[in-house]
Amino acid sequence: MEPLDEFDLKILGILQRDNLTSQRDIAERVSLSAAAVHRRIQRLHSLGVIARDVAVVAPEKVGRLITLVVEVVVESERLEALSELKRVFAAAPEVQQCYYVTGEPDFILIVTTRDMAEYEALTQRLFFGQSNVKRFRTCVVMDRVKATLDVPLQPAG
Repeated sequence: MEPLDEFDLKILGILQRDNLTSQRDIAERVSLSAAAVHRRIQRLHSLGVIARDVAVVAPEKVGRLITLVVEVVVESERLEALSELKRVFAAAPEVQQCYYVTGEPDFILIVTTRDMAEYEALTQRLFFGQSNVKRFRTCVVMDRVKATLDVPLQPAG
């Protein structure tokens, strides 16, 4: 992949905080022309550095009042069995994030639900309903101290 220069990193930093910032405003802040900023943003998209442009929704404003962190331990680490669980977890809209990890649990899920009844139904579908789930442990989030997908940006070297 082409290396990212200081301008690319500055542009990415601005877009991570607010991707609706106009290219004219970005240009002024990074000392480039709007056309150059546009070309760079297009290049960052084509390289896959910018994976998506999204709106960050406040869960509580849309009735998703409970956030849970779930550790999942599997019975078998056979490739087919893991691939099936990855597919099931990825397809569940309540699962905001899913990580296949090292250590005691095999997966860490970040889940959001309206209430505990919805979470209980979700456990039936995602965990009890899957033969490859050995056990799971749930932590209920009491306070969202920080929730971001921002990536720290610094020059290579």
